[in-house]
Amino acid sequence: MFSGQHRRLALIATAGVLALGAIIYFIATTQRDSTKEIAFSDFLRLVESGGVAEVMFADQAIDATLRSGAHVMTVPPVGYVAANPTLVPDLVRRQIRIVVRHPAEPGAYNLGALALAAAFLGLVGFTLYRVTSGRIPSLENKPRLASQDTAPITFKDVAGVDEAKDEVKEIVDFLKAPERFAAIGGRIPKGVLLVGPPGTGKTLLARSMAGEAGVPFLLSSGADFVEMYAGVGASRVRKLFREASRHKSCIIFIDELDAVGRRRGGNSLSHEEREQTLNQLLVEMDGFATRQGIVVVAATNRPDILDPALLRPGRVDRQVMVGCPDLKGREAILGVHCRKVALDGTVELRAIARGTPGLSGADLANLVNEAALLAARAGREKVTTADLEAARDKVLMGVERRSLALTEAERVNCAYHEAGHAVVAALLPHADPLHKVTIIPRGRALGVTMQLPEQDRHTHTKDYLQAQIAILMGGRVAEELFMNHMTSGASNDIERATDIAQKMVCELGMSSLGPMAFRHGSEDRPFTLSEDSARRVDSEVREIVMHGYHVAHDLLGSNREAVRALAAQLLEVESLDGSEILTILQSNGAPVQNGATAG
Repeated sequence: MFSGQHRRLALIATAGVLALGAIIYFIATTQRDSTKEIAFSDFLRLVESGGVAEVMFADQAIDATLRSGAHVMTVPPVGYVAANPTLVPDLVRRQIRIVVRHPAEPGAYNLGALALAAAFLGLVGFTLYRVTSGRIPSLENKPRLASQDTAPITFKDVAGVDEAKDEVKEIVDFLKAPERFAAIGGRIPKGVLLVGPPGTGKTLLARSMAGEAGVPFLLSSGADFVEMYAGVGASRVRKLFREASRHKSCIIFIDELDAVGRRRGGNSLSHEEREQTLNQLLVEMDGFATRQGIVVVAATNRPDILDPALLRPGRVDRQVMVGCPDLKGREAILGVHCRKVALDGTVELRAIARGTPGLSGADLANLVNEAALLAARAGREKVTTADLEAARDKVLMGVERRSLALTEAERVNCAYHEAGHAVVAALLPHADPLHKVTIIPRGRALGVTMQLPEQDRHTHTKDYLQAQIAILMGGRVAEELFMNHMTSGASNDIERATDIAQKMVCELGMSSLGPMAFRHGSEDRPFTLSEDSARRVDSEVREIVMHGYHVAHDLLGSNREAVRALAAQLLEVESLDGSEILTILQSNGAPVQNGATAG
């Protein structure tokens, strides 16, 4: 890549070349226009008066240079020179220099020169543009070598992924003391693949290896090898492993491996270059040249698209799953990120962790940062529980948009819509407890009903999924029962309910069609669905969704007073927590089945 100074110099050079070309073209045009065309009789008078210094015969024209330095041009009558053989001797007698030449057409000559100059300037400008854009392939793409100064992160800074940390810690120990493992016949793993959703800490785990290992740690990414120019990616792979071979033991970390390790196939030139790069990577990881002490650690969130040859043992000896943390892991992650934050003594991180199921490590880091910003904005010196809970709601439900002005009719409709969700959620035994209901617009939603599970869920029962569909239908049913109309506000609810029903039928086998998968497969394993099966799948999906709709309709129809009371309270205070919602419902005779999380 080129620095900012190099880019400025390249831009100056481009401007200079363009200016020079413009000057040359201007001079040539000026000289051409300075030649004056005169009548042939005037030319003869100039010869008689001795004002002509040089004459050039060019095809049918005569170019004359006057003794004053001016240039004139004339065209004699057809056959005049041949019919007057004394013209040339007369010019010699008068000591006029005679030149005979056959030049090309002036117009063609000028156009050709102009086209050549334009092509040259275009080539120079395009080359400099590629330089300034950083698109020229640089074989000097030297691997970055991490050290304690640039990567001071250690295993103490990594939390919530204890099993994955143990796996990579074993590799670090192997590199530190290989003789201990070699004594019993063990060999060091050649490759480790960190697999997990975005934000779970794969790159952080690799950086902690750099802080713990007493060996060089080379950093790279899959995008570093991707180049449109043939052979550049493979050359960079060779350079990376050649640099690693200089050390007795070394760790190579390749982030976003899917950028270069995608399954081979395709006919385009970009596919050919990427496959050439992948082939070189396969050879370097496990080819004829054995490299002891070099471990390749890669990270990806798309293991399904990686080439099978890359994942085989001998290249990738183990795959380490780095998933979203559980309750204990979230508490530990919050503790790590709160080290640099001034916390109030009353803050209980476990309570915050309990209310953040499904969040990744990156989400929790963002939550702590948002809480610190909220505290600083309010003028507090320490982060309180209220700040953390407000930040949690912001991360889970979106930013409050109090500036969005709703009409009174929209507010009433939104209140009944959210009350429908909340009442169905409170009355179904298999639903998650209510956490908060608000009609303050957040994110893209005009209102939000939020539920939080009492504990982490790793599997879902059929009753739970049916309850989720009924809760999603509760908003549309409430609009129909209490507002006597339908609005577009239920579009996302309908989409999510249909998606759940499709997964129940097509993936989970929770329908009368039995335990069968009705998906279309993947690129390498296509699966064609017959028309009859597609018709039956659509029928089952509709039946599941409509079952949830009727459950919500029955619950809201038999608890109208509870819905009206909850909607009225929402119109008054705009936000209610779980305990307040249950108090309103119980006071209006609703048979509540669920408790509530701490608001």
